[in-house]
Amino acid sequence: MDYLPLFVDVRTRKVVLIGGGVVAARKAELLIKAQAKLVVISPSLCSQLQTQHQEDHFEWLAQEYRSSLLDDAFLVIAATDDALLNETVFYDANERKIFVNVVDDQPLCSFIVPSIIDRSPVIVAISSGGTAPVLARLLREKLETMLPLSLGKMAEIAGRWRGKVKETLSNMRERKRFWEKSFSGRFASLVEKGQLSEAEQQLERQLYEQDNRGELTLVGAGPGDAGLLTLKGLRVLQSAEVVLYDHLVSEEILELVRRDADKICVGKRAGNHSVSQEETNEMIVKFAQQGKKVVRLKGGDPFVFGRGGEELQVAAKAGIPFQVVPGVTAAIGATAYAGIPLTHREHSQSITFITGHCRENGADLDWQALARGQQTLVIYMGTVKAANISEQLIKFGRASDTPVAVVGCGTRRDQKVVTGQLHDLDALAQQAPAPALIVIGEVTALHNELAWFGSQTEEDIRWRSAVLELA
Repeated sequence: MDYLPLFVDVRTRKVVLIGGGVVAARKAELLIKAQAKLVVISPSLCSQLQTQHQEDHFEWLAQEYRSSLLDDAFLVIAATDDALLNETVFYDANERKIFVNVVDDQPLCSFIVPSIIDRSPVIVAISSGGTAPVLARLLREKLETMLPLSLGKMAEIAGRWRGKVKETLSNMRERKRFWEKSFSGRFASLVEKGQLSEAEQQLERQLYEQDNRGELTLVGAGPGDAGLLTLKGLRVLQSAEVVLYDHLVSEEILELVRRDADKICVGKRAGNHSVSQEETNEMIVKFAQQGKKVVRLKGGDPFVFGRGGEELQVAAKAGIPFQVVPGVTAAIGATAYAGIPLTHREHSQSITFITGHCRENGADLDWQALARGQQTLVIYMGTVKAANISEQLIKFGRASDTPVAVVGCGTRRDQKVVTGQLHDLDALAQQAPAPALIVIGEVTALHNELAWFGSQTEEDIRWRSAVLELA
């Protein structure tokens, strides 16, 4: 190990920064955040440093550097574009036995500043020992996506409760179990939702009562491409104990589920309902009442033709805590990947989302309103009724030569887009692989001009696979 990692308290301590440019401004921002007693030495300041100085964040010595200015300093940072000056600062600081860092010059550093993930009071620091700072930055960016912004608040609350927990639970093993359950359970979920008073009540229940309630999270998986899963959705999947998923959820996304979680397919396909909605509802309640973290993973967005509302009503009736993580709905994702803008100033001023699969006794659609021009219709689960959809729209006034598109397996590697005219919709629907989305309107004619997805090379596919493995 070339460097000993340390977290240093610089509050009210004198830190000297030599330099007045943009690089120095970045270092100053970090030092100000750490509440250092900052002194900047430079004949001039860049605009960012000028603003910080006007706000009284540091003392500015508008003069050339001289070694005596390092007297009583706790840390020194040299951030100038003058290599000789930087080297002089390094030797002057070493002579005074002061830790010094010359930016981007690792041999002239007795300490280095790592890449930082700030979830104060939780701080994560990543360093390559100055050998590969870009790699350290990339690792930081990856970890940023995995650590919720609420982490700091969670640690802050836990800090207030440490004494009370220690007083109540004298056994170290019991305290460890208490905090492990808190940081991965209901308490963490409440903090992430911003329900801080409820989060503290949850800690109290866990400490003084037996609280074995599980919870339900409804997660939208998006239309297929794992890259469209939200960061919050990814975090939830990696903490789930039971995942009830649909057929529409891609294998790429299922690969992101925590390895030891129970994955149960409760999917439904046209003409092949493997699990009834009632059975799915029963499983949600059963697993949550066993104290488990249950994820109901649905393709697209759970509140757009996904029966998400119905499932939450069941959870609410059973007294099961729940939350929702939205997803990219197929109408947004599949059309974007097909190069079909849903609105366009010259072609469409409104969008209507329709399901082609309604209850048998449901009211008929308002075909007269749907047949109006200058609008885009997006029809989910409509391929089976494509002939009827075409017939009704033409009957109520939509031109038979209106451009249409059917997007099969949207956003996935095997995406297929077929285009034509409204009178041919039934034949086009037969050509697209399931799941398929029907788009009707003049905007679909832009597909040929704007299509960008679907011509991946083998190298592209290998690269995407490698990225998914790293995730």
